[in-house]
Amino acid sequence: MKKIFVILGISLALAACGGANKSNPPGGSEADSAAATDQAAAAHQSDAAQDTAVNNIGTTKAAGTPDNKGEALMANSDCNTCHNASSKVIGPALTEIAKKYKDSDIDMLADKVIKGGSGNWGTVPMTAHPDLAVADAKEMVKYILSVKE
Repeated sequence: MKKIFVILGISLALAACGGANKSNPPGGSEADSAAATDQAAAAHQSDAAQDTAVNNIGTTKAAGTPDNKGEALMANSDCNTCHNASSKVIGPALTEIAKKYKDSDIDMLADKVIKGGSGNWGTVPMTAHPDLAVADAKEMVKYILSVKE
């Protein structure tokens, strides 16, 4: 029984230190060292499996991570300063834009995002985004048109 506790203690110490030392521990036999190495390897594999399960790597998005490219582009731009998904801020809510326009309007809306504009939603003009690539503006517009209440 004492030997089991010693092996378990060594295994925990090795696992806590981040790896197994393949040399014999002082005063230990080669069998003890092999058992400790096997237990440390199993503990390391268990930790890796737990990390994968906890983080849901490859299966779900992390909290706060945008679902698509257009949403990610908007999150990294100044869009959220004037727009909210469900309520009017300075500009209209994304849900209102999605109700008003169709997928056939993507090119026109992308152009408006790049050049700015006013008159469609009130008197406050939308800021131009001249450095935004047309393809990125289209991705943003596609996302906006997909936002539903």
